[in-house]
Amino acid sequence: MNVEHGPEQGPRWLYLHGFASGPESSKGVALSEHYARQGIDLRRLNLRQPSLEHLRLSAMMRTVREAIGGERERAVLFGSSLGGLTACRVAEEDARVCALVLLAPALRAMEQMRRRVGEQGMRHWEDTGWMELQDHAEKRMARVDFGFVQDVEAVDGRGGGWPDVRVPTLIIHGRQDDTCDITASRQWASGKRHVRLVEVDDGHELVASLGRIAAEADDFLKPYRVFTGA
Repeated sequence: MNVEHGPEQGPRWLYLHGFASGPESSKGVALSEHYARQGIDLRRLNLRQPSLEHLRLSAMMRTVREAIGGERERAVLFGSSLGGLTACRVAEEDARVCALVLLAPALRAMEQMRRRVGEQGMRHWEDTGWMELQDHAEKRMARVDFGFVQDVEAVDGRGGGWPDVRVPTLIIHGRQDDTCDITASRQWASGKRHVRLVEVDDGHELVASLGRIAAEADDFLKPYRVFTGA
């Protein structure tokens, strides 16, 4: 049973890791520790749902919705890469989400995946049913079934491939990102007054930008810290 702790305690803060990553990712841990020092609990979710081998964006979204809690709860979502796309797709349909912080979000995810894997790689994935990849959380080789592609295409095909997010959103994206091209973030943010895009000289992991991420997020999330005790 979900326990609703009411608006006087402020929104829940949730961190959504990326593809083939986990709740112990370096960015997630660093940000969690950063906010713990300020009295804020940034809860790192496990989005390897239902498992890495059978990963499904729809299951990841369901996990996030369940973590938000009851009907009266509110949430601030941090999302990295595929976790960023997950945050967007939850926010567009769940009014409990009040703000997003997106780190190199995987907008137009299958376009990004096809560019990286190539058409031959995608055909091999479909024909064999599996793609091998590096599991960054377990530090070993793993595999993901082709059902992941079909699920992402079904979920992320909505709205012409662009999430319809209406809540205040901060994006931090590296210009040297060769996994999730920053062009998609630029296109999505363009003309949206509620979306702020911060470009940094960094790659997809944003490891050199953790200080910048924390500072930008601190400033952006001031309105959501009122009742956290920080």
